[in-house]
Amino acid sequence: MQPHYKASLQVNTDLDALAQVLEWFDQFNHPPIPSQTWMQCQLALAEGFTNAVRHAHRNQPADLAIDVEAQVLEDRIEIRIWDQGGPFDLVQRLASMPKELDSEAEGGRGLRLMERIADKLSYTRVQDDRNCLLIIKYYSSTEIFPDAEEFS
Repeated sequence: MQPHYKASLQVNTDLDALAQVLEWFDQFNHPPIPSQTWMQCQLALAEGFTNAVRHAHRNQPADLAIDVEAQVLEDRIEIRIWDQGGPFDLVQRLASMPKELDSEAEGGRGLRLMERIADKLSYTRVQDDRNCLLIIKYYSSTEIFPDAEEFS
């Protein structure tokens, strides 16, 4: 299935780049993606990017790249964040965490938030020794892309 719209961005390992990432993601805030779905995906993107900077790239040079890609398909949005950190077992980490979010905790809520938002969440080591965080969120919409050529 071909995406209706796809865009990518590369930024440095810097929490200040989060503003640039979120500004870039604004381009996806239009039909057929419902507003609530877009806001949830924006939050998941922010959490995923922040985790890449704080955890995957901890003690790495600031110019180490983080790649971000989003694509809109007929029934879902897919967000991918690639980092260059070491391997990490997301499934095992989620299994070892408390099921309930601790609103008083200093950290650790991001993975649970992403898990709750995403219909599919994975973190996979890819061939070029990077990791790919995949966030998939499905939506239902009767809207059709009236200007599909514009997004090609």
